[in-house]
Amino acid sequence: MAVKKTYHGSCHCGAVRFAAEIDLAAPTLRCNCSYCLKVRCWASLVPPDAFHLLAGEQDLGIYRFGAGKESHYFCRHCGVRPFGQGDSPRVGPFYGISVSCLDDAAVAELASAPITFVDGWHDAWDTPPQETRHL
Repeated sequence: MAVKKTYHGSCHCGAVRFAAEIDLAAPTLRCNCSYCLKVRCWASLVPPDAFHLLAGEQDLGIYRFGAGKESHYFCRHCGVRPFGQGDSPRVGPFYGISVSCLDDAAVAELASAPITFVDGWHDAWDTPPQETRHL
């Protein structure tokens, strides 16, 4: 049974703040695609109604690449990427919350959050990459 909790998060400078209902006992994601690898993305996917931008809409920049199906938001001041938004054939519309940006998640919650590795580099989203230690 899912146990969702409302977590609050922000970018480094605090200009962008959000709240999201997340079950940190559900799998989080680490991907090896060219973007996620470079930003060391660690995400929890939530449906759109579980995400609430509290401050900083005007402070957000958007980065899209490839097919442009996902929006990767970043703070224009400090450069931190607190969340992204997309629509996947596997999960539908979602927000990808950067787990590292959760301000009120306890260290024990983060340490015990299960991680699912996905091979975005080869567009094999249901298969983990052969090597994950660097992710």
